[in-house]
Amino acid sequence: MISQQTIQQILSRIDVIEIVGGFVKLKKRGANYLGLCPFHNEKTPSFTVSPTKEIYKCFGCGRSGNSISFLMEHEKYSYVEALRWLANKYNVEIEETETSPELKQIQQVADSLYIINNFAQKYFSDTLFNIDEGQDNGLSYLKERGFREEVIKKFQLGYCLRDRDAFARAALAAQFNPEFLQRSGLVVMREEKLVDNYRGRIIFPVHNHSGKILGFGARIIGKNEKAPKYINTPENEIYIKSKILYGSYFARQAIDKNDECLLVEGYTDVISLHQAGIENVVASGGTSLTQDQLRLVKKYTNNLTIIYDGDSAGIKAALRGLDMALEEGLNVKLVLIPDKEDPDSYVHKVGATKFQDFIKANKKDFILFQLEVSLHDAGNDTNKKAETVNLIAETISKLNKVEDFTKQQDYIRRCAELLKIEETGLNALVNKFIRQKISKQEIKLPFDEAKYYEEQTQQKGFEDDTMVLLQKDELQERALIRCLIEFGLKNWGEPLRVADYILEEYADIIDNPRLLRITEMYKTWYQENLEPTSKNFLYHEDLQLSADVVSLLDFPYELSHNWKDHFEGKILTREELYLEEVKSTINYLKLRKIKRLIEENQKDLESFHTSEEQVVLIQTHQHLKQMETQLTSQMGTVILR
Repeated sequence: MISQQTIQQILSRIDVIEIVGGFVKLKKRGANYLGLCPFHNEKTPSFTVSPTKEIYKCFGCGRSGNSISFLMEHEKYSYVEALRWLANKYNVEIEETETSPELKQIQQVADSLYIINNFAQKYFSDTLFNIDEGQDNGLSYLKERGFREEVIKKFQLGYCLRDRDAFARAALAAQFNPEFLQRSGLVVMREEKLVDNYRGRIIFPVHNHSGKILGFGARIIGKNEKAPKYINTPENEIYIKSKILYGSYFARQAIDKNDECLLVEGYTDVISLHQAGIENVVASGGTSLTQDQLRLVKKYTNNLTIIYDGDSAGIKAALRGLDMALEEGLNVKLVLIPDKEDPDSYVHKVGATKFQDFIKANKKDFILFQLEVSLHDAGNDTNKKAETVNLIAETISKLNKVEDFTKQQDYIRRCAELLKIEETGLNALVNKFIRQKISKQEIKLPFDEAKYYEEQTQQKGFEDDTMVLLQKDELQERALIRCLIEFGLKNWGEPLRVADYILEEYADIIDNPRLLRITEMYKTWYQENLEPTSKNFLYHEDLQLSADVVSLLDFPYELSHNWKDHFEGKILTREELYLEEVKSTINYLKLRKIKRLIEENQKDLESFHTSEEQVVLIQTHQHLKQMETQLTSQMGTVILR
């Protein structure tokens, strides 16, 4: 774990304009900066960054956050990965809290393998472009395949010489550990000597989502029946094939923007489509899809389109990951390239525009396609048709999340029509498979449903409809907590600060549990003399807490630059008018609470009571109305909304 001292060092150096500006072209507009949103396609800039509040917000799509959440959203980093990225950017040495010797050893091996892979990539790329054999064999082969130099350099392709140990000698000369070199898969031990593993092959570096090289794929040039077409890095501490999608580093932003991931089989498919301008594409590496790979897709989008060859092998490969994709909640479509073509050859043949048109026109629903293929294979065989019914029922049963119920019922109806069986019978069979799964998973489904409802409730956050907001006095509660965060350390009147006054007098009238949590955390830090500011919340590792505070720190309206040309005198800022804002916020909140009590008291009056109880309720009503009148007269308010 990264130590708190290191985290504080990182946070103290963060510049939100510098971080976000590294990915988005920003222009200064008043006190803030403006640019085109990186999270959705727009032509008019609505993405605003506030250097003073250290937050960003898009007024088009609603995305908002801070420097760390921007890296997590844009680059798909975890919280810790974002901190490590920032530490590297600002040259902060990371201090780790005490870890076990075993964990430390694994981390050291992983770091060593990353360094070796980085060295190897540069070596192979240099060989491809600057050594005669690399140019004559590797570069000429890639250009014959239609790849341009810019895309070759973008994907950092390389070439390994035919020489028995050219790379091994270079790596040993650079003083790399022979044991780690073997573990990387780049070299093997033969007759007590290290020799190159990828001799005479094109090298495809495989990157993780942050751009680090995990391993390599190596393709043989020409025909050699004795040698495999591809050799891949053996599994080690950093290269775990089931968790890798080739091209994800280069595709992540395009997938996010298009809200769709195209999945192909091979390295060259990915590179060819990128070269054609189709960048939201990754490859499974020719193996069956795994749950980890599908979860990686889901980090970027819920829409997966699988593009495979149109032959029988391609069809079978496409169908293999179906059930897992459905269980992950992905919307899966399938496109089959015409027979004897693959995405690489087809995009070269027809061009980018026609390729994209073909994809749009030929997307097939995955479940219905599976049924179509199964029925074709079954023919008139009754037993095979029965197997198809069971297969489809089991597949549909994978759509078992609460939000998938309507989709599941629609599939049952459509599949029953195609199978020419009763809808009720297919529905019963689907439910049977669901019950079996529940039994195997020890009745896990109800907990999943409960979790779903909890998540849905949380996602609504502070964005409930207007009536609910008013009933809970949430608008005023939000304003009060915003005052606490922004002005808490300012003077209220010696010896008190604003925080002393709010925490002492009004912290207990907050109803919203998430606002209350912010208040309690502020109070804890304040009592520990930490002098909390918005920064303490914005960069907190609890992302929900951070997001809640970002939603409070909205962008203020700005005065026009021409204001001073029309009016004389100084225009006071919120910072200078903080006392008035705090007092006004507190009074409005008190008014909301009083109004709610009046409404509750009036409802109580409408029900049956003894005469004594009736008198107490009437007196209570009079007292509350008196308090309301006093507050409104102090504020100059006549109508309370």
